Amino acid sequence: MPLLTPADPLPDGIQRVLTAGGSGSGKTTLAARISAALGIPHTEIDALHHGPGWTRRPTFDADVAALVAQEAWVTEWQYSEVRPLLLARAQLLVWLDLPRPVVMAQVVRRTLRRRLRREELWNGNLEPPLWTILTDREHIIRWAWDTHSKAADRVQEAMAARPDLPVVRLTSRADVETFVAGPLRSAGG
Repeated sequence: MPLLTPADPLPDGIQRVLTAGGSGSGKTTLAARISAALGIPHTEIDALHHGPGWTRRPTFDADVAALVAQEAWVTEWQYSEVRPLLLARAQLLVWLDLPRPVVMAQVVRRTLRRRLRREELWNGNLEPPLWTILTDREHIIRWAWDTHSKAADRVQEAMAARPDLPVVRLTSRADVETFVAGPLRSAGG
């Protein structure tokens, strides 16, 4: 199936949707919008993954398997150990392929807001102190920078593995709004 533009109509009956993109690209926000438009549940995959103290929850794989066994869901396409399982059941992949400066601005704003407001994320976790960007190689801002280009490679691999899977590529915020207001709204009825 060819890559779809933000304005192309979606196939009928979409019930299982993945959002893909680099860290901080807006996958979770878009997944929530897709969920609302289609009237199907959104499960934030980070909530399944992160236990207290930023540890991997021991039930993560089983929780993802239970999620994808359902008939209808929206989630983010993350975590290498479960990506194949998610991809195998997906009916649509929406790829946020935003420029690095846009993503970095988003992830910096989000990280600052979460830290300054001490917003609880998953299972009691908080963003670490801001100075840890200098000492933690896996700090979310550094991670977003370092892994930005990897999302495109993963999507290309997914398209090769699942040539039947419709993939919508969104390269700007305007594309996101075009997709949400047009094809997604039409698919939701």
